[in-house]
Amino acid sequence: MYDPTSRPGPTVLTVTGPAPGRTPGRGSGRATGGAPGRPRGLWSDAWHDLRRNPVFVVSALMIAFLVVISLWPGLITTHSPYDCDLADSQGGASPGHPFGFTTQGCDVYTRTVHGARASVAVGVCATAGTALLGAAVGGLAGFSGGWADAVLSRIGDVFFGIPVILGGLVLLSVVENGSLWSVVGLIVLLGWPQTARIARGAVITAKQNDYVLAARALGASGPRTLLRHIAPNAVAPVIVVATVSIGTCIALEATLSYIGVGLRPPTVSWGIDISEASDQVRNAPHMLLWPAGALSATVLAFIMLGDAVRDALDPRLRRGGRT
Repeated sequence: MYDPTSRPGPTVLTVTGPAPGRTPGRGSGRATGGAPGRPRGLWSDAWHDLRRNPVFVVSALMIAFLVVISLWPGLITTHSPYDCDLADSQGGASPGHPFGFTTQGCDVYTRTVHGARASVAVGVCATAGTALLGAAVGGLAGFSGGWADAVLSRIGDVFFGIPVILGGLVLLSVVENGSLWSVVGLIVLLGWPQTARIARGAVITAKQNDYVLAARALGASGPRTLLRHIAPNAVAPVIVVATVSIGTCIALEATLSYIGVGLRPPTVSWGIDISEASDQVRNAPHMLLWPAGALSATVLAFIMLGDAVRDALDPRLRRGGRT
């Protein structure tokens, strides 16, 4: 027989939430990467990864040390790179002179320390100029499209086809003083097309996103759309390339100085010291070892920093495959 009391009642859904008068705390959610709070954005997430990357920490410490001795070389040396005595010509290590002496009797340790200033200055200034010019031209080409894109791209191809070393031999050979700014100007003049290509591709990709289309639909002007919506989301590849390019520019300055068209005496530079020591490798190898080692370590530090920044800013390369 049918029992009315056996009929199931209505299903009651119980919603569990915060108690009355209380609001969820910041620890109630999980941010990207497992940290409490709101989900992090691209830059905060990249910094979160960089701080835990030993490659970034080591390279950043090395670069910080280079910057400090470039600005204040007197912190680790009390001698002048121009104090030379022919009586010490090609002498080996001695108390107070751990790296030995050059052919002119100059202290190799002091010249190696002071040589960091010119090399780091050229690398940073040339990279900054290349990044700004390349990003401006590439961003304008990618955003404008049409004939403007075609013209700017062809101009970039012309400069891209000129080898930097060959251009340096031709252009810097007519410069008599061989100053730091002439070398920086040459690197910027011939080095911006690579950054422009990367910036152009990043802008073309970013301007197809929905938030850019929405901004245009709401009546945002072209410059505002480019500066406020596209540029912040397209600048990451440019920063990665610029970080790696610092080491490349330092090596390029040393190469130009080595062949005699870059920085010239009395400027103290690793490239100049390497050039002067190349003829005395058998008799005094220490003259070449220390400036060349400092140059290699500096270039390696910036390349390591660029690789770490690239891994942090590219979601496809992050550990665990998270985006």
